[in-house]
Formats: sequence, C-alpha cells, structure tokens
Amino acid sequence: MKSNRIVIQEIQFTEKSAVLSEDGSKYFFKVEPSANKLEIKAAVEQLYKVKVSDVNTMRCRGKMTRKRTATPGRTSDWKRAVVTLQEGHVIDAA
Repeated sequence: MKSNRIVIQEIQFTEKSAVLSEDGSKYFFKVEPSANKLEIKAAVEQLYKVKVSDVNTMRCRGKMTRKRTATPGRTSDWKRAVVTLQEGHVIDAA
C-alpha cells in the first residue's frame, strides 16, 4: 500500500471544482496515476478525517508544448479524482 502523501498529490481549486463543491460534498484531487479508487478513498479518509461515499477518477493526457525552438515537448500525464463525501462531512481546505 502506498503512503497517503504519495497517493494524494494536491487538492485542486478550479472553476469546475468550485461549482461542484458549493454544497460541500465534492472535492477534486490530483493523485498518483497508478493509484486505484480504494487507495484514494483510504488516503482521503486518513488525511482529512472524513467519510468518503464515492470516488470517480479520470486520466488526463499531457499536452504538446514547444518553447522557442522547433523541438516539441510534452507535459506529463496525470490523474484526477473527484471525491464525494458523506452527508455532514466537509474538508477545510484553508
């Protein structure tokens, strides 16, 4: 089992996450690409002391980049998890 700090890389604050977290139940996390839903659920519950009811994941492909030269590059692929908390639980992200 991976360490909780390795599984959960950072909490994400975007416009989409702000709209979905208005009721206080959905939070977005950038997670380790090899982590599965059970590991993500356990890590969030231990780090933030909340109860998780559902975890949805999506893989985000890296984008092509080019900097001042003709040689192309690529940003790394990453994984996002949308965590739904049980009724009455809130993550204080401040």
